Amino acid sequence: MAETVTDRELLAINTIRTLAMDAVEAAKSGHPGTPMALAPVAYVLFNEFLRFDPNHPYWPNRDRFVLSCGHASMLLYAVLHLAGVKQPTKPGDDSPLAVSLEEIRRFRQLHSRCPGHPEYAHTAGVETTTGPLGQGAGNSVGMAIARLWLAEQFNREGYPLFDYNVYALLSDGDIMEGVCAEAASLAGHLRLGNLCWIYDDNKITIEGETRLAFSEDVGRRFEAYGWRVIHAGDVNNLPALRSALQEFLAGGDRPTLIIVQSVIAYGAPKKANTAEAHGAPLGPEEVRGAKRAYGWPEDVQFYVPQEVRDLFAEGIGRRGPALCEAWHRLWEDYRQAYPELAEQISRIFRRELPPGWDTEIPVFPADAKGTATRNSSGKVLNHVARRVPWLIGGSADLAPSNKTLLEFPEARGSFSSTNRAGRNLHFGIREHAMGAICNGLALCGLRPYAGTFLVFSDYMRPSIRLAAMMNLPVLYIFTHDSIGVGEDGPTHQPVEQLAALRAIPNLIVIRPADANEVAEAYRVALSQNRQPVALILTRQDLPTLDRTRYAPATGVHRGAYILAEASSLPPQVILIGTGSEVHICLQAQEILQSEGIPTRVVSMPSWELFELQPEEYRQQVLPEQVICRVAVEAGVRLGWDRYLGPQGRFVGMSTFGASAPYRELYKYFDITPERVASEAKAILSKVAAGT
Repeated sequence: MAETVTDRELLAINTIRTLAMDAVEAAKSGHPGTPMALAPVAYVLFNEFLRFDPNHPYWPNRDRFVLSCGHASMLLYAVLHLAGVKQPTKPGDDSPLAVSLEEIRRFRQLHSRCPGHPEYAHTAGVETTTGPLGQGAGNSVGMAIARLWLAEQFNREGYPLFDYNVYALLSDGDIMEGVCAEAASLAGHLRLGNLCWIYDDNKITIEGETRLAFSEDVGRRFEAYGWRVIHAGDVNNLPALRSALQEFLAGGDRPTLIIVQSVIAYGAPKKANTAEAHGAPLGPEEVRGAKRAYGWPEDVQFYVPQEVRDLFAEGIGRRGPALCEAWHRLWEDYRQAYPELAEQISRIFRRELPPGWDTEIPVFPADAKGTATRNSSGKVLNHVARRVPWLIGGSADLAPSNKTLLEFPEARGSFSSTNRAGRNLHFGIREHAMGAICNGLALCGLRPYAGTFLVFSDYMRPSIRLAAMMNLPVLYIFTHDSIGVGEDGPTHQPVEQLAALRAIPNLIVIRPADANEVAEAYRVALSQNRQPVALILTRQDLPTLDRTRYAPATGVHRGAYILAEASSLPPQVILIGTGSEVHICLQAQEILQSEGIPTRVVSMPSWELFELQPEEYRQQVLPEQVICRVAVEAGVRLGWDRYLGPQGRFVGMSTFGASAPYRELYKYFDITPERVASEAKAILSKVAAGT
């Protein structure tokens, strides 16, 4: 440790290290090495720089700290404990510590506030769920964009409501991940001067030294991205670390990368600077040896000297509340001066939408030719975006195809280094970063949307999964949803993606059948404030159904509904379709009923919404006594058997697609009204024969 570190600072840093070691030992699992290495960063950043109030951890203008290397969770838990961060409870109640010493003792145990990787909304002070490397880095870019947009939208002269900074701590693993490279490239292009990444260059990963697979000059790489790069050297050199952070705070119009060199498991006699220290307990002898090196009581666990608590109380404990109180005074004055803007801000942070946001959503007239659902989506998106000023997003270089561009003047064009007010985000061909960035936007209260082709949802799946895990209301606009893509062929024709998205817990998937189902899908999607929603939309035109003949499209809200009732009740056959294949079901109904077979058509745009309905309603739509059921969807069968039962049949895809005009493909893969009718009659014959 450098001689310039005071005894109390060294005591605080070693407290973080020993808490991490002890917690991992007690849990018999975890990652001790990185918290031991980066304790100086956590101490300096939290106690001296971070604008964060431990008593109000969700204060809107707080600095954000993202532990992108989520495996180092004990680093964050230790500093949250020492800072005395409170876990908000009901108004009027005394808030307990978010991370008590008892919670640290229960690290990685069921219901502990110290899970193995940090979890958003589980532990106050955790800004985002991290663990999959690189995700937090992408989130931090979204948070930085959100601050710049909020400032441009709401700050007024004398009222700098939003001027927070975003810090993220990255490991070698984060830097290697593709999502990190995508996010860093975009951050540099957008010149996000309020973003600071601290990169721990410890040269160790699970398999051994990083040189096994990683040899690039990270600093030069980031300079090429357009970042300001600061080499701070040894992480234990606190003056150099402070100087680097002060240089970041001095301002500039570029994101900053601070590179520090550390020794994993610093102080451990045998395992320091080895891969053994990455993801397993050090063992009792090694822990004692490290404590001996720190001048620490060797056989005392979870020891926190009072001097350390006092040091944090004098630092973040004073600075944070003073900053928060000053901001709230500013906020009260702002509310008086700009009441309408203040109301918008309040709604943003309550995850509410403006009153009447869904009034006058377009109603589409019946049209046999119709339009692609991606086209009607574009019209509805632009309509609701006029009424929800914090609906912001874009596409991975596919806006003309996805129809995601906001084209009205109040959208203020495209967000850029020279236009922080724009609501159109150009993510470039960076689907994974797009997903992670949208999560960061949502974590700051905005309502983001992200568009790409459905087949490329695979490129952003980890970010979608985390949005669902964090209950974030991100809207995904996935177009070109089937073999209806046509000539582009199997590389661009999704067949398994619908099943894959439906497999993600807490994600609502909606595949509307026509323009009016699209309109209702938007009502559903934007009404969700704790769930992401994926809209699945066509490239090809679909008829706009005559709702005087068929059931209202409001049935979308229930996930599935009787679109066209049978000629007589009870029906002998139920045809279930989603999206473009609903129209095939309607044609098959005509064939069957012309042969005297009463047939019901059910439009099922969303399994997830249907499963939320009462059993009585589900039985009304799909009565169990009607066993002749055929589901039609231009994707794989996986999951459909829950609705088909033992006798039901599926008409869809069992292989990848092919390159041809889409009408030919539907015939080639035999997804036709005639095939659907034939399958239904085959079931009836089998049942009649008693086989």
